[in-house]
Amino acid sequence: MNDTDAGPGATPEAAGPDAATRCGFVALIGAPNAGKSTLTNALVGTKVSIVSHKVQTTRALVRGIALEGTTQIVLVDTPGIFAPKRRLEKAMVRSAWGGAGDADAVALLIDARVGITEEVEAIMRGLAQVKRPRAVILNKIDLVKRDSLLELAAKVAEHITIDRVFMISALEGDGLVQLRQWLVEVLPEGPWLYPEDQISDAPMRMLAAEITREKLFHRLHEELPYRSTVETDSWQERKDGSVRIEQTIFVERESQRKIVLGKGGETIKAISMAARKELAEIVEQPVHLFLFVKVRENWADDPERYREMGLEFPDAD
Repeated sequence: MNDTDAGPGATPEAAGPDAATRCGFVALIGAPNAGKSTLTNALVGTKVSIVSHKVQTTRALVRGIALEGTTQIVLVDTPGIFAPKRRLEKAMVRSAWGGAGDADAVALLIDARVGITEEVEAIMRGLAQVKRPRAVILNKIDLVKRDSLLELAAKVAEHITIDRVFMISALEGDGLVQLRQWLVEVLPEGPWLYPEDQISDAPMRMLAAEITREKLFHRLHEELPYRSTVETDSWQERKDGSVRIEQTIFVERESQRKIVLGKGGETIKAISMAARKELAEIVEQPVHLFLFVKVRENWADDPERYREMGLEFPDAD
């Protein structure tokens, strides 16, 4: 029985005693909003990375763990790579390139609707220095005509030498079988790094904070979500089988705090309800979620906040 015969999610033993296991890290890089988080979740088969139509949603490296036969694929969903201005943005971009440099294979996602922008060209120049298996993934093909896709693939080939070009729709699932097969081929032989039922290496406290931050993105608009962060203060397993979670939403000004709370507390209630519902589905337990909103001026310049997000605190220029 070979790798593909074992099927997604199979244990190494299910593939037979002679089947070699494979395991490796795959960095997904690209400009903001290319669909990296959606692809990570699609390959893992469940949600491990927050998704928003707003750019720069992912801040730190998020590792999702997918299984394909006897291969364990550790997907590193990186922050979008762009020209950073603020300190937090610099930390995000540094984190993204760090993930690419440490991976066994690298895949550049390009929004097929947008094509090769200046940002994508800059990423390609950086990717040319990465000496490991490389692929370009044209995402959102369900929204683009075939002729335009073929033209875009030809332009990619003019810019960079890569191993493969994939055309996929992460949202619809198109093209993912071929992508999985390539990852099985290029990742090194070796033992699995995580238990077979583990889908992410992020602690539940961090994932819970990210889910609440996603609801902030969905509920609020313009600049506020980028000026806010969420931390899980406590996670208590109760005797009745439920979980009590306390989180703090940090903003930079009192005016922002009032926006998060909303008139009569309506906004914070809606955010809490949406986050609690999704958390309960993930942990498969009743969840009691308590949100607090605090003003912490210049939290984006506080090294402790960066450690909470798993980012390296960059020096100021």
